[in-house]
Amino acid sequence: MLNFTRFSLALAAPFLASAMLFFDAHAALAFKLGALEIIHPWSRATPSGAKIAAGYVVVKNDGAEPDRLVSATAEVAGSVAIHEMTTTNGVMTMRPVTGGVVIPAHGEIALKPGSYHLMLEDLKQPLKEGGNFKGTLTFEKAGTSDVIFFVESMGAKAPADGGHDHMDHMKGM
Repeated sequence: MLNFTRFSLALAAPFLASAMLFFDAHAALAFKLGALEIIHPWSRATPSGAKIAAGYVVVKNDGAEPDRLVSATAEVAGSVAIHEMTTTNGVMTMRPVTGGVVIPAHGEIALKPGSYHLMLEDLKQPLKEGGNFKGTLTFEKAGTSDVIFFVESMGAKAPADGGHDHMDHMKGM
């Protein structure tokens, strides 16, 4: 009986390790900071030589008071600014946001393509699909949270869904 148990454990160990990595990888898609939940920070791959990129994220506020995203950093960029893109009469305009972006009490804000986003300026290296990079998000009340941005394809309109394999993103973390 003892030999059978050792054999069973030897067979089960790789599967258990894989399952733990799977859950660790998906747990990294959300970060908690007080009443705020920072969900799936991501960016798009960039062509070689690109000097700018954009970062996206959803921030939910479960608190009774609003908070404000006031700044961000990314290890792959010289600077990061909060921008807003709008379209008026068919003309697309992008401008920096002064004072940050409000996350309403019991609400959320989505930084996404064609809307609010993080402008990653003076890129230090191209962003490669399947990679990741570290950054921070700073909020007026909740403080600063370390985050990991996952790099999706150049044409991605949203982060990969739950069916996407984020194990590749976790390399080098």
